[in-house]
Amino acid sequence: MIFYNSPACRGDSFVLQTKTMKALHITRYLIGVLMIPAGINAQTTGKIKNNKNKEIIMNTAQQNKAIVLKIYEQCLNKRNFDLLNELVSEAYTGIQGKKGAAGFQEPMQALIRSFPDMQWNLTNLIAEDDKVFASWKVQGTHTNPFNNIPATGKFISSEGTGVLTLKNGKVISTHVLTDRVGFMQALEVLPADVNVLFNRKAHNGQVNFIDKFFVPAAAIKEFRERVKINRNFIEKLPGFIEDAAYEYTDNDGNLIFITVAMWQSAEALNKAKEAVQAEYKKEGFDAPAMFKRLGITVDRGIYTRVHE
Repeated sequence: MIFYNSPACRGDSFVLQTKTMKALHITRYLIGVLMIPAGINAQTTGKIKNNKNKEIIMNTAQQNKAIVLKIYEQCLNKRNFDLLNELVSEAYTGIQGKKGAAGFQEPMQALIRSFPDMQWNLTNLIAEDDKVFASWKVQGTHTNPFNNIPATGKFISSEGTGVLTLKNGKVISTHVLTDRVGFMQALEVLPADVNVLFNRKAHNGQVNFIDKFFVPAAAIKEFRERVKINRNFIEKLPGFIEDAAYEYTDNDGNLIFITVAMWQSAEALNKAKEAVQAEYKKEGFDAPAMFKRLGITVDRGIYTRVHE
């Protein structure tokens, strides 16, 4: 019978335990050494991937910026429209529903026909992800008719901005904003203050009720029908003197429409408004709902003559 508490057994056990512990420490050390490079390598790989992703995004943005710059400098300013086939996606849809390069260049060519020397001078070009923001000053001489406006010979300068979205190196959509009223004022079709045209008529308490509408191209037909109904109705109301309408179509096919109705007094105008609202109720017509549905915006006000 062996007793584990005997001196001989305790010595053998101690030696065995010591060897075992040494082996365990060596094993742990080796595992640790092997794991450290793996961890460092994983962190390094993650950083490399993040840096590559950032580089790819930055490179794409810069490439998009170069593409948009080429559109303005080569296609528009140098009239190399054939190049648009390489820079505009076939999926692009223009204002009249045309696809691809043809849809993109249509409104530009309409401007160039009216302003043969027109140039787009870029003032800002900023790229981020798949979008490029551009701002410009367009300049040219009105030597041919423009939207039924006879040539004026005026040299115009007007500003605009746009956001172009690109995919796989081609423009797939654009959102453009231009100073439409300022453009017409530069041609002197409209005065610097459009109300000057109408305020001179109003006197002795008479007032002008002026509406200025922005009507998207797709809504023009329905809008005109409604305007015709309204004008026929108000001209029969007490206190009505006369009305007039002014319009032009911008480069994107949208309509800017100004109406001026002259009334004998502010009181007559207020009564006319009440009559119009009553007629709307009778017809079941909701003007604000129509404007919202069609994307129509309106700026309206009552104007009286300014005495100098």
